[in-house]
Amino acid sequence: MNFINSLNEEQKKAVIHTEGPVMIIAGAGSGKTTVLTAKISHILTQNLAKPHEILALTFTNKAAREMRNRIEKLVGICAQSLWMGTFHSIFSKILRFESSNLGYTSSFTIYDTEDSQSLIKSIIKELNLDINQIKPSAVHHTISSAKNKLIGADQFEDFYINQSSANYDFVYQVSKIYQYYERRCRDANAMDFDDLLTNTCNLFRKFPEILLKYQHKFKYILIDEYQDTNHVQYLIANMLASKNQNICVVGDDAQSIYAFRGADIQNILNFQKDYPHAKTFKLELNYRSTNTIVQAANKVIANNHYQLKKNCYTHNEEGDKIKILENFNDQEEALKIANLIREYKVRYSYLNEDFAILYRINAQSRLLEDALRKVGIPYRIFGGLSFYRRKEIKDALAYLKLAVNPYDEEAIKRVINYPARGIGDTTIEKLIQLANHNQLKLWEVIRNIRHFGVNRFTGAVENFAKLILQNQKAIINLNAYDAIQLVIKNSGILNELKNSNEPENHSRWENVIELMNAAQEFSNRVPQNENNLAYFLQEASLFTDQDEEDNDKIDKVNLMTIHAAKGLEFSCVFIAGLEENLFPSSMTLFEPKQIEEERRLFYVALTRAKKHLVLSYAKNRMRFGNLTQTSPSRFIFEIDSQLLESNSLRMTPAKLNQSNNVQQATNLTKLKQVSNSPTQTPKIDFVPDPIDAIQIGKKVEHFKFGKGIVLSLEGKNDDDKKAVIDFNQNGQKTLLLKFAKLKVIE
Repeated sequence: MNFINSLNEEQKKAVIHTEGPVMIIAGAGSGKTTVLTAKISHILTQNLAKPHEILALTFTNKAAREMRNRIEKLVGICAQSLWMGTFHSIFSKILRFESSNLGYTSSFTIYDTEDSQSLIKSIIKELNLDINQIKPSAVHHTISSAKNKLIGADQFEDFYINQSSANYDFVYQVSKIYQYYERRCRDANAMDFDDLLTNTCNLFRKFPEILLKYQHKFKYILIDEYQDTNHVQYLIANMLASKNQNICVVGDDAQSIYAFRGADIQNILNFQKDYPHAKTFKLELNYRSTNTIVQAANKVIANNHYQLKKNCYTHNEEGDKIKILENFNDQEEALKIANLIREYKVRYSYLNEDFAILYRINAQSRLLEDALRKVGIPYRIFGGLSFYRRKEIKDALAYLKLAVNPYDEEAIKRVINYPARGIGDTTIEKLIQLANHNQLKLWEVIRNIRHFGVNRFTGAVENFAKLILQNQKAIINLNAYDAIQLVIKNSGILNELKNSNEPENHSRWENVIELMNAAQEFSNRVPQNENNLAYFLQEASLFTDQDEEDNDKIDKVNLMTIHAAKGLEFSCVFIAGLEENLFPSSMTLFEPKQIEEERRLFYVALTRAKKHLVLSYAKNRMRFGNLTQTSPSRFIFEIDSQLLESNSLRMTPAKLNQSNNVQQATNLTKLKQVSNSPTQTPKIDFVPDPIDAIQIGKKVEHFKFGKGIVLSLEGKNDDDKKAVIDFNQNGQKTLLLKFAKLKVIE
């Protein structure tokens, strides 16, 4: 088979070893996707399984599409029958078939983050809580985190109230919101992103016969980017694989950078413990980068303790040395990068799209954008608002959702008065109150509004109900494209946008037309049994920013965070803002595991580069309106100096910003002293010191958290001044000093 003959020896071994558990450690640029597609194609050509008996899980729809297309070229149209997609898309498909077991209908809709936060905001308001104190985004993050630990609303308070760092008021309020949120989602016949995972897990746990059905169905299970799996994904994968044991995981622990989303690097580190007879293959040959870049990345990641050892290498050229840009401040940094891009374009005949500027946080892009504009270089920023998150598209999708599931409360609230039909916010609140008071779903109130004796807005609400019922009846037996055409026409959205005098509404009108084009493409692509509005909505709901196709053909420089750059590659990469407290982040400096994740993030940034790599730092950076002295990132000095341009780094770590280093060393020493001292309960006569007494490096005491060391201070005045403090066993906390009540004990 030609597709196997083209592989290197280790890749071949990984492909043809099909039976039993397999772990493929794939270094950056080592041909991971090639191996995955070859492995699936090999299983099919050897008749080891039929396409529908293979489950392949990815982290983006884009990755799934790319693999499916490659497999189709190798083995033919049968690749269309593979169960291949993201965890969320595959599990939502299973839940469509099995939803009645969990009390949902098969037409359930999926709430994205915006929908979830909107519902939480409504609940906060209904419970008369202060929205300035209880932020919907913070509540949503907390609930999401709990769900991914399989902690339901009924268990939430008991679990979190026992945590040493728990804020009791916040836990109690979130617990109450969580209970309302869970009930309202169920009433709306809706699941959020986390539910797609937790409900699948609970389905398999509660109904062993359903789990057995899917264990028999999937003879082979392959999981891409296994280092990015969270606890629930890990549990589901193990449940499905427990019968046949034919599970193949592919990933790179050195690129595990999503702990903040719940990813657990231990899943890949412990794979051999979970499957003692697993066969491990290491793809260490890098096809992407020069030897200089590969060796630099190796040197950096070797400093991590928690890792699966590998030694990446390449047959590519040695390549240019890595350049270090030292800058007086962040403005100079941006201008130097812009000018160097202009220089490299001439020297190496590069296009703009051959360059990427990577940074740790989004806020860094502003000065870089200003500098690129000044020198006349066009750019694009990755991670902007994706097509399916735009207002006009969300409006159109809300009408489509209601045609499938009229109980979707968030969809109702979004379009009940768009286009305007005389149903204002007060009326909507009244409808919600009627639903809550009568223990009914919002749609039940709207559909039967005349029974509630409210005459003032009965006519307008009835007309809305008639429109939704008309759409419901009309789409039966229609394919996705025809259904969407009909519903959008009936909604009046296109006329509303077309007849508007606002200039931006023309582009919004074009976007709604593009939604119809997407439906036409969907209808041409999917199997007949999935060519309906419900499946189209499922795909649209699970569309991520990483799946966004860049249709902009203009040659532009790429700007993005390092997290957004994962999986991409560029001829020349600039990494900006390589300073302590920025990269690595100040929030990670005293937590070894978090520092290791920051180092993995730096490793990802390094390995995006194919030919040229430029590392940049500023000696001063503007923070909170003040120019703050900074020191270069420790990560720079983990690279072998022989791999750097001569004289490009004029200082050694020992000489860097002596005062800053001395302060850091002092803080570390004090931190160790605090960590080694026994925890004491503050005395009853505990009296906090004034805010101005709290200084960096001071040892302090908090009535609840105990003793700690002040790591950093932010803010100009007493009202907004914050301190980052490490409280020994209670961990690192960021406290607003006017409420913190700290006592200086040294």
